[in-house]
Amino acid sequence: MVTATDFDFLVVGSGIAGLRAALGLADSGRVLVVTKEALGESNTHYAQGGIAVALSGDEDVALHLEDTLGAGDGLVDREAARVLVEEGPVRVHELLDWGTGFDRENGELMLTREGAHSRNRILHANGDATGAEIGRSLLAQVRQHDRITLLGYATLVELLVSDGEVTGARIIETEGDAPGRTFVVHARAVLLASGGAGQVYSDTTNPSVATGDGIALAWRAGAEIADMEFYQFHPTALSLPGVPRFLMSEALRGEGAYLRNAAGERFMERYHPLLELAPRDVVARAITREGFAADGSSQLVYLDMRHVRDLHPGLDLVQRFPGISAFLAQHNLSLANDLIPIRPAAHYLMGGIRTDLDGRTSLPRLYAAGEAACTGVHGANRLASNSLLEGLVFGARAAEAMREEAPLPKPAPAIASAPQSEGNIAERRTELQQRMWRDAGLLRDRAGLEAMRDYLAEHPAPATVALDREAIEYASLHAVASLIVHSALAREESRGAHFRSDFAQRDDARYRRHTVIRKEVLSLADSVAAVSPAATPVSR
Repeated sequence: MVTATDFDFLVVGSGIAGLRAALGLADSGRVLVVTKEALGESNTHYAQGGIAVALSGDEDVALHLEDTLGAGDGLVDREAARVLVEEGPVRVHELLDWGTGFDRENGELMLTREGAHSRNRILHANGDATGAEIGRSLLAQVRQHDRITLLGYATLVELLVSDGEVTGARIIETEGDAPGRTFVVHARAVLLASGGAGQVYSDTTNPSVATGDGIALAWRAGAEIADMEFYQFHPTALSLPGVPRFLMSEALRGEGAYLRNAAGERFMERYHPLLELAPRDVVARAITREGFAADGSSQLVYLDMRHVRDLHPGLDLVQRFPGISAFLAQHNLSLANDLIPIRPAAHYLMGGIRTDLDGRTSLPRLYAAGEAACTGVHGANRLASNSLLEGLVFGARAAEAMREEAPLPKPAPAIASAPQSEGNIAERRTELQQRMWRDAGLLRDRAGLEAMRDYLAEHPAPATVALDREAIEYASLHAVASLIVHSALAREESRGAHFRSDFAQRDDARYRRHTVIRKEVLSLADSVAAVSPAATPVSR
């Protein structure tokens, strides 16, 4: 049974960007927030490291801007970064007013430093549970608004487009009172705040919900997609057989952790003057290289905090990192006493649905914010702990713009039914993830990327997506993989999180520009025609 429901605004995703946008929209109409699993289950919830914000005045704001530009390796849009760092303090003070419990020392906010930051400006909550605490406080605020409806365990099937405008979406409930029920939501503006796509890789710190659904939906509807080749791999995820790639926060290195190879040597001095606090892409590639033995076999790399208690005698690592410590204890490991085996894992997508500074996409009435969006604020490589701030700032800005949209002049058209799901989706998903890790992961070259492109062409996703979550997610991952591979093939240079061993140098003359993908020219047979790296120059 399909029922039509009218709301003023539809928000897809219950992470920091979606919840902040919902709060900004509630005074202007009825808001529906939908999310695939329990409310709050998102990349936001798992963000350990903290939120970067310049709370020490204009000088700190200016330095935060320069740090962001530097980390982005020449591709950060300066105006987007300026908005981020200048509006960030206002948004963080909102969180404080709403009762977010950031860590304090002697009554003052505790500020720490992470990789590529020039000064201490990272706020944490409950040691290593910053995202969860921010999500908790935002969700508490959202629940106080009777004009905001929250719907968990609901998955978008498609965006509705009429006369070139997005007019709503079709949604399927996957659990609850009516699993399998589909319904249509009409809204005068739709916000995709559906998070990233780490599940496109076999090794990822992202939760199972991070399958790039919003990006795939927007692309299928005709929206422009940008910078998909830039996927950040977190350098330090726990590496134990049969154990999920649990994130070992960058804050560990901020507190003085060393990286050691299988011989017990610190090695970062060979790769960057900032040593363990170098930009993430540099650290991740260094760990990957150190993980190969002379004969080409793999070997372990470790994170070492055993010396930190000597550097900081008053620091209690269990108290400072309670979540990490508890997870390690389940596997008989301790930060204070053991070498922790680590390896890189897919962590954060800098690319996504192309937007302006107010979250507008190339499709009227469709907006995007957070990791699903690409504002250009991260460039080729995100500065540590800028992502939570981005969700706050651009979620709020998107809400302001969405409020100005006029009511829809007419309802969306009727929708045809979809087929039943095909079998063996889990197997196909696993194979896709493993091939993406091997051929389009941290270290890339033309041969691997072309092999992945050919695999995707030979194993296409269904033309019409079945009405179940497993099939929808597989179709999303297939689309995201295609977008990443074509973008990576077209950019014949190495920059930020995108490294081509066959084009190991940065090439500003040809590629200091954003990659933009438009559906009407995307072709699995011709990556250069499909992707236009010269389409959009970077603002200096």
